[in-house]
Amino acid sequence: MTTVETFSDFDLPAPILQAISDLGFESPSQIQAATIPLLLSGKDVVGMAQTGTGKTAAFGLPMVAAIDPELKAPQALVLAPTRELALQVADAVSSFARHIPGVKVLPIYGGQSYGVQIAGLKRGAQIIVGTPGRIIDHLSKGKLDLSELHYLVLDEADEMLKMGFQEDVEEILSKTPEHRQAALFSATIPPAIRRISENYLSDPQQIEIETPTTTNANIEQRYVIVNQRSKIDALTRILEVDTFEAMILFVRTKQQTEEMADKLRARGYGAAAINGDMVQAQRERTINQLKEGTLDILVATDVAARGLDVDRISYVLNYDMPHDPESYVHRIGRTGRAGRTGQALLFVTPRERRMIKQIERVTGQPLEEVKLPSVDDVNDTRVRRFNESITEALEDEHLDLFRGFVQLYAADTGVDMVDIAAALAVRTVDETEGFLLTEELEVDDYRGHQRSFSHGGERKEGRQQSRSGKDLVSYRIAVGKRHKATPSSIVGAIANEGGISSADIGHISIRGDYSLIDMPADLPQEVFDNLEKTRISGQLIHLEVDPGPPANRPGALKQAKWEKKQQSSYMRPEKHSRKHRSDRTEWKDRKGRKAWKNSADHGRGTWNELSSAGKRTKNDHSGRKDRPAWNSRSRKSYQPAGKGYSKNRSFSNYKQGKKY
Repeated sequence: MTTVETFSDFDLPAPILQAISDLGFESPSQIQAATIPLLLSGKDVVGMAQTGTGKTAAFGLPMVAAIDPELKAPQALVLAPTRELALQVADAVSSFARHIPGVKVLPIYGGQSYGVQIAGLKRGAQIIVGTPGRIIDHLSKGKLDLSELHYLVLDEADEMLKMGFQEDVEEILSKTPEHRQAALFSATIPPAIRRISENYLSDPQQIEIETPTTTNANIEQRYVIVNQRSKIDALTRILEVDTFEAMILFVRTKQQTEEMADKLRARGYGAAAINGDMVQAQRERTINQLKEGTLDILVATDVAARGLDVDRISYVLNYDMPHDPESYVHRIGRTGRAGRTGQALLFVTPRERRMIKQIERVTGQPLEEVKLPSVDDVNDTRVRRFNESITEALEDEHLDLFRGFVQLYAADTGVDMVDIAAALAVRTVDETEGFLLTEELEVDDYRGHQRSFSHGGERKEGRQQSRSGKDLVSYRIAVGKRHKATPSSIVGAIANEGGISSADIGHISIRGDYSLIDMPADLPQEVFDNLEKTRISGQLIHLEVDPGPPANRPGALKQAKWEKKQQSSYMRPEKHSRKHRSDRTEWKDRKGRKAWKNSADHGRGTWNELSSAGKRTKNDHSGRKDRPAWNSRSRKSYQPAGKGYSKNRSFSNYKQGKKY
């Protein structure tokens, strides 16, 4: 790895060095020191670098240096997984080119008007930063010409592939000139990334920063064990006790972002949601509010928060366990950027303990377990803030005016000054009854099946009793695969809103437009009332006891046949392998005579023997209580007439069991 002390050691043009000085950059990071010389020499690069390590400058500075300001055509293309990251990269690259006249940077992303982007292309933007979907749109419309392209970058490639952009990325790569320089950056290098580098890059140089961890060491990583139903109360306590400037709160679904933001605003916090359903203008307003300080908590999903770089973010709280360890790395990368310190806290339910070890193996750093703030911790914090508010009020310029009012009131009524101060304090506190907490949050001692990232955390089938020993029956809710319901979202909704312990929830079966959940048979009416307005993925769940499949469905027909079979005395002959042919008790003559084997178990001879002895004829069924009545329409002596078998045919003319 090349060792350099300053950016002036690189062969960069003077205008770019001036821009670096203006930005306050002093010494290059490890990824910058390793990548910039290779890109300046024209080599392709595959770099493994985590978010927040300065990789934008690592590819952005050589890219700007390679641009010809006189050529008004796209010369460089940067692909990013999200519009937020595309905007961030475009801003950074624009700052690198601020002292080079004629170089234009154009962000292209979904959610913005096509007209604005087409106008920018017509004005001759040389550097295009965009998301794969919108780039494909402009290519298909003939608005984006890549014939002059000589520089290509895939930023956070692993995230692009995880979001389903692999086909789009490969289509874009196939439409670029053969002789162009390419750089690929990713926090992880899965096999799909390696295949792309082998197919579309020319002898790429591998760069992997040799650090013991994949997360910044200046991020304090902790986790706390909390029940699913107690998460919102635990969050409230943490927000009261811990100090932070701005926070990102990560949840799993778009719907959860809105619900959680509403709950936080109801508790007096400045919170807003950001998700993929928001229009771009609203997303940008929300992020600007976070930057300006009018907003303190941003509730986001993994995808929506990609590319966010806000200096105020000092705290990342993972309200829900991420889908995989790599997502955890990307989440906490929103804080502790560019040398700043940050905090990351992960909520872990008792059945998710096993997943901590998997995260630690990926990050290379241990996660410290901490306890939830106790009642005393929260009460001490509330009293301290109350005292601070009194101290702040004592410095108010209008204090003398109100002191006179209080003195007159005390003289007229004879009420003690302390009582008057206490009465005024009551008026300033929103909830005096619950000002001091009294109950601790309990954590269940879970010893059942542990979730893991590899198995998705679904319970095993066949559970007849809950972990608490209660008898379970099936309940039905009106959300399923069509609504993108997951076991975690179902358990979370029912446990949080219905007040049911997760230990009382058994097997979950997610069908097309509904789901079946095993829960205690004696659920009180209060639970149904609490869940009456509960939604999962925007759909009311309509909890009810499962009535079973409708009568005309295959499941019901199968059940009816099984019950009828259980009630009859009919027994089908056992199936035997060829080596047990001598023990078979089924029809033996395969040429049509259907002779029943004479055996001691059955005490019968062949049909011919029985008939000639005068004991039985083919239509005589006396004494055959163990088998159904003979059916002359069936080709199987023990098979009742049914669809697919010959009818009105002589039994001896057709082979056994062959459909007519």
